[in-house]
Amino acid sequence: MPEPTREQERELYTCVIRARALDVELVRWHRQGIIPGFPPSIGHEATQVGAAAALDRTRDFVFPMYRELGLALAMGVDILGYLGNHNGDWNGGSFDPVASRFTPIQSVVGSNGPHAVGWALGQKIDGRDGVALACIGDGGTSQGDTHEAMNFAGVWKLPVVFLVSNNQWAISVPLAEQVAGGSIAARAAGYGFPGVAIDGNDLLAVRAAVMDAVERARRGEGPTLIESRIYRRGPHATSDDPGRYRTLEDERRDAGEDPVIRYRRSALERDIIDESFVAEVDSEAAVWLEGIRSYLTTLPPRGGETLFENVYAELTDDLVEQRDAWAQDARA
Repeated sequence: MPEPTREQERELYTCVIRARALDVELVRWHRQGIIPGFPPSIGHEATQVGAAAALDRTRDFVFPMYRELGLALAMGVDILGYLGNHNGDWNGGSFDPVASRFTPIQSVVGSNGPHAVGWALGQKIDGRDGVALACIGDGGTSQGDTHEAMNFAGVWKLPVVFLVSNNQWAISVPLAEQVAGGSIAARAAGYGFPGVAIDGNDLLAVRAAVMDAVERARRGEGPTLIESRIYRRGPHATSDDPGRYRTLEDERRDAGEDPVIRYRRSALERDIIDESFVAEVDSEAAVWLEGIRSYLTTLPPRGGETLFENVYAELTDDLVEQRDAWAQDARA
C-alpha cells in the first residue's frame, strides 16, 4: 500500500483544518440566524478526510448522510452548493454530484445504503471497477435499510465499503442501548463479508483501512464493513442540547485526544509540517471562511415552490393546486 507523500499529507492537514474551522463557524452562523440549522461533525474529521484520501475520484463514488462536511471538502465538492442544503434548499445541495463523485446529502438515516448498493450493482453489470463508499452512523446500523443494503451487497459480492462512523451516540441514545453485541464490525459476519474496527481518530489508519477495503472490492471480493470508532464532540444538531443526556466529565473521559490536534502533533513530529505552515493554513482558512460567510449572507430567501419545480417535468393539476395553495399561504 503506498504511503502518502509529504505534499499529500500537507493537503490532508489543510483539509482537516478547514473542515474543523468551517464546522465551528457554521454553529456560530446558526446562532446569528445566517443558516437555519446544522449537524456539526466535530470529532469526525480524521475519519472523513482519511477515507476520502483512499478513494480514486475518477472511479469511486461517495454516498453520504448528513454529517460529512470534511468528506465533502476532501472530495472537492463545491462547498457553497453543499451548504445550500443547510440554508434551506430542498434538493440536498446545489452541487454537481457527477463531477464531485459525491451524491446529495441524505437526511433519512440509513437510506443511502441501498443507493450505494444499487450504484455498485450497476458497476458490476457494466463491467466497471468503481467502488461505492456508503457513510452510515452507529444509529444508522439499526435501520432496516442498512440491513437490506448489507445483505444484498454480501449475497452479490458488490464493490461497496460500508463506513460506519461510530461516534457513540445516536442523537441521545448511547451505543450500549442500541447494539446488544457491543461491536458493529462483528455484524458483518452475518452478511458474509469482513468487518474491521479501527481507531477513527487516526487519519492515516483510516486511510489505510479504507484503501484495503477498496482494493479488495476492486478485485471482485465484495464488500467490507469498517467501524470507525470516534466520538461526537458536539451536539447531534444545533437544535440539540447534549447536556441533557451526558456531562462534560463524560465527554472529557470518553472522547480521548482531539483528532485534529492529534494529526497536527503527528505531522509536526514527523516534520511533515512546521509552525510556519500551521500559521499559513490558519490564515488562509480565515480568509476562506469570510468568503463563505459573505456568500451565505447575500443569498435570497429560498422559496418553497422549488419543492414542486425539481421533481416533475410537468405538474399535474393536483400539484398545481397544491403549489398555488402553498404560495398563497406563504404570502398570507
